[in-house]
Amino acid sequence: MKSQLDVLISQMSDSGISYAEAVREFKKAFITHVLQASKANQCKAARTLGMHRNTLSRTLAELGLNVRELRRAGGAPAGPATDTRRPPRSVPATAEKKAAR
Repeated sequence: MKSQLDVLISQMSDSGISYAEAVREFKKAFITHVLQASKANQCKAARTLGMHRNTLSRTLAELGLNVRELRRAGGAPAGPATDTRRPPRSVPATAEKKAAR
């Protein structure tokens, strides 16, 4: 793996990529890989990366990474099928209690 990294560093250096841009691209690739491995679960990814979830969220925003897009890219269907939240009640609970009286 070290030899692959050495080759990559040589290619980036030879092409004139700045240090800041190289670090940014490495962060993007590394975090994207960990998020894909955790099925876009930010809490799991943050633990794997050794950082707090809020730090991961801030880093994602700085790098312009969208977790929803990573979820979709991971094979999950887009749209409401990925939403596991319970749908809202059509009638508030207090109205149901009053109607039952």
